[in-house]
Amino acid sequence: MKKIGFIGAGNMAEALIRGLLRTGRHAPADLWASDQVDSQTRRLKRAHKVDVTRDNRAIVRQSQTIILAVKPQAMAAVLEEIRSEVTPKKLFVSIAAGFPLRRLETGLGGQARVVRVMPNTPARIGRGISVAVAGTKATAADLKQTLKLFKAVGDAVSITGEDLLDAVTALSGSGPAFVYLFAEGLIEGGIRGGLSQALATQLAYATIGGAAGMLLDSGLSSRELRDQVTSPGGTTLAGLNALESYHVREALIAAVEAATRRARELAAA
Repeated sequence: MKKIGFIGAGNMAEALIRGLLRTGRHAPADLWASDQVDSQTRRLKRAHKVDVTRDNRAIVRQSQTIILAVKPQAMAAVLEEIRSEVTPKKLFVSIAAGFPLRRLETGLGGQARVVRVMPNTPARIGRGISVAVAGTKATAADLKQTLKLFKAVGDAVSITGEDLLDAVTALSGSGPAFVYLFAEGLIEGGIRGGLSQALATQLAYATIGGAAGMLLDSGLSSRELRDQVTSPGGTTLAGLNALESYHVREALIAAVEAATRRARELAAA
C-alpha cells in the first residue's frame, strides 16, 4: 500500500512529487503515479525514482491518499473508471480547476472523502499558494493532511465555502499570467528608454522579485510600500500618474473579475 498515488503525471503532479520528496518525510517508495501518456510516466520514474503505471484503478486500490491531477475535461471519465475501487477509508484530493465537489463526490460514488485544492504554477519552484476546501465527507484531519501535503510546494490555506474557489482561481491561479504581462510591459518600457533586451529583462525580473519579497517580509501594506518609493514631483509619481491615466488598476480588477466569471461558468458546465 502506497501512501500517495497520483492519477495524472503532468507538471503539477511532478511539482508535488518533487516537493514531497524534498521535505524528507516521504521516500520514492511512498509515491507512485499513473498516466496514459508514457512519456510523462517515464519522465517521473527517471527523475524521481517513483513507481509508475497506466492502471488508474490500481492507483486507487493500492494507495491511502489519491491525488486527482487530470485535466477537468478528463475528470468525469476517470471518476467513472475508478469508482469501483473507492472506499470511505481513502482520501481523494482533486486539483482540477472548475470541477466542483458535488461532481467529484457523485462521480466517486457518494461516500468518498474529498478535498478540492486550487494550487498555482509557482508550486513548480516551491513558491506556490494552494487553497483547499473540504467536501461533505472529509474530516478536519483530512483537511489538515491536505494542507501539509501542499505546503511541500509553498504555502497552503483552507477556506469554508467552495464558491470562493472561483475568485481564488482568478486571483492566484490566473494571477501569475497577469504578472508576466506586467513584466513584459516593464521590459518594453526599458527597451524604449535605450536599455538592451537582456538588461531590461534582468532589471524587470529582479525588480518584481524584490518587490514581492518586500510585500511578504516587510510587514507593511502595498500602499505603505508604494508611498515609501513615491517622492513629490519625482520619477515614481510621474510613472504612477501615467498608470492611473491608462486605468491600470481598473484593468487589473477587471481581469480578476473576468477570470472569476469564467471559473463560475466552467464549474456550472
